[in-house]
Amino acid sequence: MEILQWRVLPLLSLLASFVLLYIQTSSKRSNSECSLFPHEQFWILSKRIVTPDGVISGAVEVRGGNIASVIEGDDLQGSVIGGHFLDYGDAVVMPGLVDVHAHLDEPGKTEWEGFSTGTRAAAAGGLTTLIDMPLNSVPSTVSVETLRLKVEASKEKLHVDVGFWGGLVPDNAFNESALDSLMEAGALGLKSFMCPSGINDFPMTNSTHIKEGLVALAKYNRPLLVHAELVPDSHSSTQLNDGISDVRSYATYLKTRPASWEEAAIRDLQSAMQETRVGGRAEGAHLHIVHLSDARASLELIKDAKSSGASLSVETCPHYLAFSSDDIKDGDTRFKCAPPIRDEDNRQNLWNALLEGHIDLVSSDHSPSAPELKLFGEGDFMRAWGGISSLQFVLPVTWSYGLKHGITLTQLSKWWSERPAKLAGQDQKGAIKTGNHADFVVWEPEMEFELDESHNIYHRHPNISAYIGTRLSGKVLSTFVRGNLVFSDGEHAPKACGVPILAK
Repeated sequence: MEILQWRVLPLLSLLASFVLLYIQTSSKRSNSECSLFPHEQFWILSKRIVTPDGVISGAVEVRGGNIASVIEGDDLQGSVIGGHFLDYGDAVVMPGLVDVHAHLDEPGKTEWEGFSTGTRAAAAGGLTTLIDMPLNSVPSTVSVETLRLKVEASKEKLHVDVGFWGGLVPDNAFNESALDSLMEAGALGLKSFMCPSGINDFPMTNSTHIKEGLVALAKYNRPLLVHAELVPDSHSSTQLNDGISDVRSYATYLKTRPASWEEAAIRDLQSAMQETRVGGRAEGAHLHIVHLSDARASLELIKDAKSSGASLSVETCPHYLAFSSDDIKDGDTRFKCAPPIRDEDNRQNLWNALLEGHIDLVSSDHSPSAPELKLFGEGDFMRAWGGISSLQFVLPVTWSYGLKHGITLTQLSKWWSERPAKLAGQDQKGAIKTGNHADFVVWEPEMEFELDESHNIYHRHPNISAYIGTRLSGKVLSTFVRGNLVFSDGEHAPKACGVPILAK
């Protein structure tokens, strides 16, 4: 027996060593598949690092997926310790973009877009966090069960981190336990429509539903996002005030969704906004107006509500900042969206409001579809599916059109990183500071490129984007998510290692 033990024990020890070596090798292989620069600890150097305190020349230390330190200075010899570093020279290192308004359409409509294609496009565009909207997937995310389906569908497909909004609809608006369950399952907040959404299982809500939703959200300190267009009772989509009836003309579509719809919705929300004030029934909740298009009466109502103490914020989108209705050619249904793109004077007003801080942040409202739904052959604005496909382009688009208004890297970071992260409750994202996730976009603001057929585009359907054919400034070089270099020089990391974000 002793002889047998003497012979077997060394063999078991050797076998254990092989198992341990296999586990370590497998772990290393897995990490290397997540990153094109697979190191647990390394430094990023640049002469333009965008921090909460301004743009600095220096270095950022990454360790275990987080920011371990930030050092300012041009002479870093002796400060950068560890051996592994990436020197980006004059390229800008900025917090990864956080997009709080994206439609990824999975499960159920991967022929429109899906987690894999959408997050690959995001990584190529410098977006490190997406918050997925609860509609355009099948089913819509309006319950614990449908949220679980969404999270399950995302597994092993995320090239960036993705969180999820839940849906506020008439069926759950007055059911406090249903909304509690949805929040406790990890929804980051709720989204509702004040007009028909176009999706059968996501019906519209009114201001009474929204008030109840805010009350339910108050104890979680989470936001309610609202599509603010209110259709008047007298409206008929077949009636146009001045007789214009050419369905290929953008002016026809524009007249069917006037700015007065946005104004009416925001006016109707005024009492709900007041509930979020200190001492209000929904104190602790927050109301957020998505994709503001009207920079006239609607904006004035929002400014008044903010000044009265309402917990309120508002976003606009790159397509409203880049285009005006005067630019849209007959039949070019790539530009159809809701609310619609308005006139040039309104576009300038949106820029002014953004620069002055009345509009808080920018989001993509990436809303793709199958190309046939755009009805390119017919060019019928009235029947074509609405939505702008944009994820990969939002950074250079915002920067390129903002240059004429003198925007700064610090402003860009606030609009696309800091404030969206705060809205989504992501305290460890949106800023380059010690302790935060190592989420970065590295890009060259001065580099110009043509967004044409030769450009590598990772959307499911590149041809439906309104930005194709434009010349832009601001080329994305690299994107890091939690310290993983997920995109660099046109190449993605082999493995999708982004994580689903669920509220706790």
